[in-house]
Amino acid sequence: MRALVICDDYWHHADVPRAGLGALGDGAFAFDWIEDAKEWSAERMAPYPLVVLVKSNNVSSTDREPWVDDAVEQAFLEYVRSGKGLLAIHSGTASYQDRPVLRGLLGGVFLRHPPQCDVTVTPKEGHPLVAGATAFTVKDEHYLMALDDETADVFLTTASEHGTEPGGWTRTEGEGRVCVLTPGHNVEVWLHPSFQALLRNALRWCAAKE
Repeated sequence: MRALVICDDYWHHADVPRAGLGALGDGAFAFDWIEDAKEWSAERMAPYPLVVLVKSNNVSSTDREPWVDDAVEQAFLEYVRSGKGLLAIHSGTASYQDRPVLRGLLGGVFLRHPPQCDVTVTPKEGHPLVAGATAFTVKDEHYLMALDDETADVFLTTASEHGTEPGGWTRTEGEGRVCVLTPGHNVEVWLHPSFQALLRNALRWCAAKE
């Protein structure tokens, strides 16, 4: 299955998700990439069964202008409602606090993070999306989240000296599926065997409607 990855922003360069997804070794998925949001369009996104969003609201790493407007939000909402999948990882939840449609689609957004620190990522025991993953601790940005959807299925938590936060959840929208994973600032997170397992599970779950 071919997925579209939308990544690269001022704080989060494309080399991290490229390395992390490239290490999966999962022949079930191939990835096409958009790093400059000016190359995005609803028409370009439409044929893909799954979008992986790893971009905050910057056009690119060299252009800090926002790329999401009302039309972009509506396109994502219609895309998922039609039966497609959306996986938002780390910065894919950032700088969208004031974009109510996309925020609602994700089920919650990033609020802030303290300086990088040791973060313990803990899967929910027995949940199908954590198969192959165990708890691990890694240096990361600990994302402090607003989880708006009280019905979201939280399968992952993150904890540090700054508290415990929802670190992964799923929800449905219309006929489609949405998954959020909040860890992932550093490539070491993406390459950790447990995070690799979480990525595979999330990709498969989001694409299951297809």
